[in-house]
Amino acid sequence: MLTHQIQTEFSRHFGSVPLLIASPGRINLIGEHTDYNDGFVLPAAIDKSIYLGFAKNGTRNCRIYSLDYQAMDSFSLDELVPREKGWINFLMGVTAQLLRAGYPIEGFDCVFGGDIPIGAGLSSSAALENGVGMGLSELFDLRIPKLELVQFAQKAEHEFAGVKCGIMDMFASMMGRSGHALRLDCRSLEFAYFPLSLGEYELMLLDTRVEHSLGDTAYNTRRDECQTGVETVRTQFPQVNSLRDVSADMLDAVRNHLPGRVYDRCSYVVAENQRLLKSCEALEMGNLSAFGDAMYASHEGLSRQYEVSCEELDFLVAQTINKPEVLGARMMGGGFGGCTINLIASAYVDTFLSEVSKAYTNTFGITLKPYRVTTSEGTRRV
Repeated sequence: MLTHQIQTEFSRHFGSVPLLIASPGRINLIGEHTDYNDGFVLPAAIDKSIYLGFAKNGTRNCRIYSLDYQAMDSFSLDELVPREKGWINFLMGVTAQLLRAGYPIEGFDCVFGGDIPIGAGLSSSAALENGVGMGLSELFDLRIPKLELVQFAQKAEHEFAGVKCGIMDMFASMMGRSGHALRLDCRSLEFAYFPLSLGEYELMLLDTRVEHSLGDTAYNTRRDECQTGVETVRTQFPQVNSLRDVSADMLDAVRNHLPGRVYDRCSYVVAENQRLLKSCEALEMGNLSAFGDAMYASHEGLSRQYEVSCEELDFLVAQTINKPEVLGARMMGGGFGGCTINLIASAYVDTFLSEVSKAYTNTFGITLKPYRVTTSEGTRRV
């Protein structure tokens, strides 16, 4: 058990008993590339987490041991400057945000490790940042509201890790609820829980184990294309501030004025927001079949209109078509690699994995990595 391992390592390195925090990774069920367009997302916290142990040390220094990397590092509270790279930046970044906000942080020791697969798009960095924020809040009895901790984690990612991410990953990891998906309005940060009663079905992630290099540039290009669309729509509909405000009719009204693929990009985002809202209604009614159909439609839009899929992702989704045991499948995350998320009958999982793994290896020469996941509570004291 990881918590026991954290306690053992903490005692070995620092000679004391730590306060323990669990901070989960996340999946996103539907609503991709909608976050930076002020839209909706539907993530859930999962049963793979980072575990952290904390204790005060009575100094101005912070000593950190990473279980996964078997490495010790440290930093001073008086010199919180981003390093060129490395996991220490996530811990320094959150500590810096708390100090800047006026919270009285003192020196601490920390041991952390987890079972969130790195590079699979399950937001291990967000889980780590949330865990540090919650840990320091508990350790120094600061009682920082969860939403504030989420915002500190996002700022840490922007300023110390150099990734201009949206808020979804931190929000889902911190606010997750077992047995539920969380619908987040990325504009207002209002959120609501929807039951994820899967019954005889379960969620299965298939990791392509590829990451195509055009991901970063394509991401920035998509953001620019969406902004071009907003500015064009605004010439006729001045009330529009983001794609969240745009309807399909508005888009059609300016279609002839939209350059290149901009119409397709915007059309996908507008449709995905509507799909997500309908998906939540399906979950409330327990209609998993309708939810699965929405997953397929989401992938089709991401692949054909938004063009952020890749051959490997499309192949894995295609393997599920016409299999009645699979209700839905789509790429998850930014695209150009990473995982597909599949809604699949539990009794069929082993057969399906055997078939799809063989086909994937034969086609691409890569061994597929599957992850069975269930929902969990968000970041919490153990």
